Amino acid sequence: MRTGNLFQDAAPPADGERFESLLKRGGLHIERIVSSPRPEDGLYDQPHDEWVCLLQGSAALWVDGETVTLEAGDTLLLPAHTPHRVTRTSADPPCLWLAVHWGPAATGA
Repeated sequence: MRTGNLFQDAAPPADGERFESLLKRGGLHIERIVSSPRPEDGLYDQPHDEWVCLLQGSAALWVDGETVTLEAGDTLLLPAHTPHRVTRTSADPPCLWLAVHWGPAATGA
């Protein structure tokens, strides 16, 4: 048995985001994401579903033409092939996310 803490070693990177895989099993992938206050401008269009929970901070995303604002505790479901990008992330506190990906493409299976 192994325990962990999502808030441990959660200092943000200087730029972009840091992705840390917590679990990959079957078609399931769970990761922790730590965002800097300067998110990358990349557009995501993933072949799998993704559910995110913003554990700490505040953020804004562009999701298929709409702006979505999230505060700590908010969740968002991003179905496969939904174009999205992170447009703003807080600096104090930094954004800390829990992301759950599922489907065959989520783990490379």
